[in-house]
Amino acid sequence: MQFKDTVIDLSTPKVMGILNVTPDSFSDGGHYKQLDMAIKHAEKMASEGAVFIDVGGESTRPGAADVSLQQELDRVIPVIEKITTSLDVIVSIDTSKADVMREAVKAGAGLINDVRALQEEGALRAAAEANVPICLMHMQGQPRTMQNAPSYENVVEDVMLFLRSRIEACVKAGINDKSILLDPGFGFGKRVEDNYQILKHLAQFSRLACPLLVGLSRKSMLGAVTQRDVDERLAGSIAGATLCALNGASVIRVHDVKETVDAVSVVTAMQTL
Repeated sequence: MQFKDTVIDLSTPKVMGILNVTPDSFSDGGHYKQLDMAIKHAEKMASEGAVFIDVGGESTRPGAADVSLQQELDRVIPVIEKITTSLDVIVSIDTSKADVMREAVKAGAGLINDVRALQEEGALRAAAEANVPICLMHMQGQPRTMQNAPSYENVVEDVMLFLRSRIEACVKAGINDKSILLDPGFGFGKRVEDNYQILKHLAQFSRLACPLLVGLSRKSMLGAVTQRDVDERLAGSIAGATLCALNGASVIRVHDVKETVDAVSVVTAMQTL
């Protein structure tokens, strides 16, 4: 898949490092809100093997405060500009706002990663005009309320149906279906058992014929079964990443890049025999 001027082979899993330039993200909120701290962390993740760095300026954890357009731009654009001029990685912009998408791509972002699957006003048009790959994620509800009693008839089929409908909307808007990635949305409007059903049946998403981007790093679905606090979930995160890599994930979004790159390298060595 081509991300601006760079072509990435997604036939083997690649690692995406998370860079939240927010004060309130669930795991690393406040750690990288200063530009120099953010760039230092981006450099570390790139040196550890991250192919993508996902920059987000608005927390999507349940109950997080809304962020204005200007505030989000002020957080992410300087970081994107600095990373794209100094590091050999693809920057992904984690946003649902059309204007942030436009400005981020102008600043150098090569991927739009939208937890709302381009459903916000103007997002489809902005993504089509940006002419970079996009990632569509499934979420039941909205981030502030998504964990208020989510329910499904069949979570795997329901998520796939939603993603299929968003692919169709993208194609209708002029987006090439060969530039779409899909994220089933672990932890976004899902119960613990829903998350593990998706993990168990992840390979079924290959029927949608788009590369999968997945993120379960440090999430509560891991804490629910390990009884570990968020900063003690490395082993669970690596287990989850390994299972995703074995079951068709093309991009794995994580906080712990070095350890995940090692795990993915082992999976790739086995799969390429």
